[in-house]
Amino acid sequence: MTSKRITGGLGLLLGVGLAAGQAMALEGDAERGQAAAGTCVACHQADGSGMNVPGGESWPRLAGLDADYIAKQLHDFKEGRRQSASMLPFANMLDDQQIADVAAYYSEMPVTAAQGGDVDDELLARGEQLALRGDWDQYIVSCKSCHGPRNEGAGSTFPGISSQHAGYIEKQLRAWQADERSNDPQNLMGAVAKRMSDEDITAVAAWLAGQSVASEE
Repeated sequence: MTSKRITGGLGLLLGVGLAAGQAMALEGDAERGQAAAGTCVACHQADGSGMNVPGGESWPRLAGLDADYIAKQLHDFKEGRRQSASMLPFANMLDDQQIADVAAYYSEMPVTAAQGGDVDDELLARGEQLALRGDWDQYIVSCKSCHGPRNEGAGSTFPGISSQHAGYIEKQLRAWQADERSNDPQNLMGAVAKRMSDEDITAVAAWLAGQSVASEE
């Protein structure tokens, strides 16, 4: 009987995993996504640019992010793999198809300019070093190692972080540092963030926010 229970439990887990994979694989429709994204506008803006309040809250730019990445984050909010008291109710309002549609809608928008990151030249240079070359003395790999040569993203796993709001990048790095976020492969970001000082986090966030993706295309 124990064997049957184990087999049944494994079957249930596999079924759940397959269902989640199928949900993630749904093809999104940007036109439907525009309608479904009506509740997102208050924080992420009509153009998907997000918002950065100096010394306050920061909502990320969604415009131009990979559709599968956006969909994964929404599913993670719904399933509790990523925590956000403000995002949870909105994610719960969307079914699997609406998530795919919203993700498609934002992914097709042009990347917008980021806000924040007003630091001095010395700190900005440190940010550039961390983003492009890393700091092997501190065992900090460069951002571009995972996020792509220009930090514009690498598929569904590593989002574009160039031209992302400085406040949002800082908030996420501190969340990984404090083990408040861990929904990336093998918690790679947690390992990197724990090696970064507060100054490092501010520096790299500022430099990335100042990178204009659109002007480089």
